[in-house]
This record gives sequence, structure tokens and C-alpha cells, in this order.
Amino acid sequence: MNDIRRTILWVIFGFSMVLLWDQWQVHNGNKATFFPTPAQQAKVAVDASSAVPQAAGVPAPVAPPVAATVPAVETRAASKELVQVETDLFKLSFDTEGGTLVRAELLKHEDEQKPGHNIVLLDDSKERIYTAQTGLISSVPGVALPTHKSVMAVRPGSRKLKDGDNELSITFESAAQNGVKLVKTYTVKRGAYDMAVKHDIVNTGSQDVAPQLYFQLVRDGNKPAGESSFYSTFTGPAIYTEAKKYQKVEFADIKKKKVDVEKQSNTGYIAMVQHYFASAWILPNGLNRDISMDAVDIGSTMADCCYRVTAISPLEVIKPGQSKSVVATFYAGPQEENKLEALYPGLELVKDYGWLTILAKPLFWLLDQLNRILNNWGWSIVALVVLLKAGFYWLNAHAYKSMAKMKAINPKIMEMRERLKDNPQQMQMEMMKIYRDEKVNPMGGCLPIALQIPVFIALYWVLLSTVEIRNAPWVGWIHDLSAPDPFFILPLVMTLTTLLQTALNPAPPDPMQAKMMWIMPLAFSVMFFFFPAGLVLYWITNNVLSIAQQWLINIRMGVPPQFNLPKF
Repeated sequence: MNDIRRTILWVIFGFSMVLLWDQWQVHNGNKATFFPTPAQQAKVAVDASSAVPQAAGVPAPVAPPVAATVPAVETRAASKELVQVETDLFKLSFDTEGGTLVRAELLKHEDEQKPGHNIVLLDDSKERIYTAQTGLISSVPGVALPTHKSVMAVRPGSRKLKDGDNELSITFESAAQNGVKLVKTYTVKRGAYDMAVKHDIVNTGSQDVAPQLYFQLVRDGNKPAGESSFYSTFTGPAIYTEAKKYQKVEFADIKKKKVDVEKQSNTGYIAMVQHYFASAWILPNGLNRDISMDAVDIGSTMADCCYRVTAISPLEVIKPGQSKSVVATFYAGPQEENKLEALYPGLELVKDYGWLTILAKPLFWLLDQLNRILNNWGWSIVALVVLLKAGFYWLNAHAYKSMAKMKAINPKIMEMRERLKDNPQQMQMEMMKIYRDEKVNPMGGCLPIALQIPVFIALYWVLLSTVEIRNAPWVGWIHDLSAPDPFFILPLVMTLTTLLQTALNPAPPDPMQAKMMWIMPLAFSVMFFFFPAGLVLYWITNNVLSIAQQWLINIRMGVPPQFNLPKF
């Protein structure tokens, strides 16, 4: 009974370590040790029973269901080429095959794995498949329409956003297929990661047509390069609808065909999410769309390729000689919460806070406000922890007072345990009597600490997910708060403060508990050598403030601080 509180806390900590180990196993493509999941690095094979004999990567038509197929697409023609477009934020590559955006280099975000190079979000290479595709499909059997595999002509125009210009457009035009021509116009804007994508569907034939316009994101199932093995972030497709809000799906669930998302909507977006960055097709509100996620074999030899999220919108009948225009928004860039929310309500949810979003969002808001004042994300982290500790001061004070009381009666308990070590039953009775006489509750420190755990876990996810601290300096040698400390100074300081805090706590009477009291913090500290510097800074600040408060309360209660060193 003497150390029930500490035992419970160590159980919570131990379970957290189990979860971290499980995530490490999954991250490295192995089966989880305690909560098994299928290996994630196997080659995707599309189920033959569900495959539609049509052009690779072209979705099947929807509503009404028909047996129509899209014939084999044209082979890569000699006229096929890559068109380069440059803005203040992007270097973009468009493929004239489908007028598809196949590469997006972000000029303001350095690749931490390749110093001196920029992050490439979208890519179509041997190392990465990640593209944004659109096209037309027909519900009429045997009728082929322009798809993302159709070679298009690019209209002349500027390919670089000039000084003084605020936007730039590039247009791709297909040949007419079965009386239907598709014209795509991308309009990129200065200072923006979103672009308007206009689709003009022209009926050049003599019959009414009612095509279906599809939007899709195709990506391999591999994690971004360089992601830490000690924490795992979400990578995969997501959708947002007004009915069911934000829904994300693991690649492994798509592979197992365990996809349970909203299938039809006339609002929202489809997205592909990874750590710090995301892409999304935002369709006009009111435009009906059928939504699906599946594995697709595009003929690549890459491991775990590929997956797609698709939205298919049936269009109204287009008369001969007339056209129909649909303007969608495509986003490809960092998960900057404020900008995403301004672009489309709910788009900011691609920044993954997990199940603690309700706490994480106000914490980020406060962190962002502090940075507006301090203009340094490192000092903003320190200031945020100071404010949180101030807000929880009285709760912590209650916990530390309970510890001080336990520390004051600890000699009496140690003497009693030694005296009654051969009589466990009598020992428990005597211990309960001491607690009653001294008015000490061994569980007194549990509730205050437990109430704070969700808040600090939420802050952990805020710091892990905030792209603004990526490549953000603090002081001296810390040039990137999202990367580990290159000289391990912060992890060492964090380890020392953790041990100091442990030494200030009352030593458990049980020798085994006393050993675990020191072993567990040391084991926990090892992980911080691989954590981002911003997370370590947050933990150091919390430790220092906790030590100061505990020291002050002990002095006020007449319990002189003393260090309880380990005995092994």
C-alpha cells in the first residue's frame, strides 16, 4: 500500500512503452509484437474478381452499374513530354499524357534527408509514385473518352511566374474521342499552394453525352524517407464529407478491403496525407460524387504500389456543340493549419492530432499566438509549457504535498517494514494505521497527475505534427526543432533533469520498486536521443519547472529536500 500511487504510474508508463515498441515494429514493416497487424511492405495485388478490364489506373464508371470498359489506352506516344512550370513556391512537372501533375517540388521546404535539396511531394520516379490524376469515363459500354492516359497537346504560354504577376495558367487539350474533348487548365497563384483546375468537357459530336468526371490521387504505400522508428505518423488516404466529417484509412486496411468510409456526397474533399504534408482534391460543393479507395496495379515494380482515393462525379447531359465546365481546387503543400482552414473548412484535419484533437487544436492556437509575439518557435514552446504549468499549479501542488507527506513518514514505514518483514499481514495493518494517524492518502498524488496526462500527450502531438517548426531554429546549435539534437546536448540535459526529479521523490520501501524507480526513467530517456529537438525542449522545460515547484513545496512543508540515490 505504501507505493500504490507510484506503481500505478509505472504501469501507465510501461504500457506506453509497449505501444511505442508496437508502433516501431509496424513502422519497420514487421508484425506487431503485442497487437499483430499484417506486414506492410508486401507487393499489392489487386483482386482479380474486382478488377475491371480497362486501362490501368482508370476507375470504373458508376451509377448506374454497367459492363462498359475503357479500351486499352494509347501507348506512350512520341509527342508525350514533361512541361515544367515554376512559381515562387513550386517547381511543377506536368505530363502531356493526361495533362497530369506528376511532380511537385516545394521550394520553401528543404529535404532533411538530402541537405541542399527541396522536398519533392508529388513524384513519378523509380523511388516514389505519387500523382494527381483526372479524366473522363463513360457509362456507355465500349465508349472510350479522354482519360489521364490520353496524350494531350499543351497550349503555348509562359512557364514561369514573372515578377509582378500574381498567377500563371497552363492548358492541356485532348483530341476528341467519341465526340468528346477534354480541356484542362491549371491556374497557379503567387504565395499559394492551392491551384484552380478547370475542366472543360466539349461535345464535338452529333449526339447527347453524359460523361463522368473523375479525380484521384495515386500513391505507393511506403512511409516518407527518414521517418523515425521511435514514433509513427499517419500516411495514407483520407476523405472529408459533411455527413461523416474526417475519415482516414490505413493502406493495410485498403489491402484487406476493410474500407468503411462515406461512399457518396456532394461536399468535401479527397486527400493523401503524410507527415507534415498533404495533397487534396477539393470539389465544388453541390457536385455529386462517388468516393472509393482501393489498391491498383499500375505495372510498377516498386514495393507496395499502389493505392488510390477516387471521386467520380456524373455530369449533366451535354448537347452537341455545347460544353460543361467544372472547376476544382488542388492542394499540394505543407500542413499549415491556419491556411488549410481558410482554404476549406475541415481541410486542417489532415494535420493529424489523433484522438486528442479537441485538446490539441487550442494548444496549437496558443503556441501560434506565442510565436507571433516571440518570433521563435523554440522560445514559444518554452513559454507554452510555462503557461501550462502555471495553469496546473494547484493540481501539481496537491500532488507534491502528498509526496512530501509520504517522504516525511517514510522513515517510520521503513522501520516498520523491517520489524514486521516476516509478518506481511501485520505489516499491511500497521501501514494502514500509520496512514490514518498521519492523515496521508497514498493515492493523493495520482488524480492531479492523471488529469494532466491528456493535455501533455496532446501537446506532444502538436509539436510532432506542426510543420512550422520544421527547419525552424532555436538557439546556437539547434537549427531545426523537428530534427534530433545533432550533439545530443538536449537529450543529456533531459536525462539529468529526469534523474534529479527521481532523486527528489521518496524512495519506495520495496527494494525492487526502488530499482525500477531508476531503471524506467533511464530507459525512457534513451528514446529522447532520437526525438525531435522541439519535443525534448518541451520535456526539459516541464522537468525543470516540476523540480522547482516540488523543491519549493517541500521547503514550505518543513520537509528539507534530499536526494534518494539508487541502491543496486
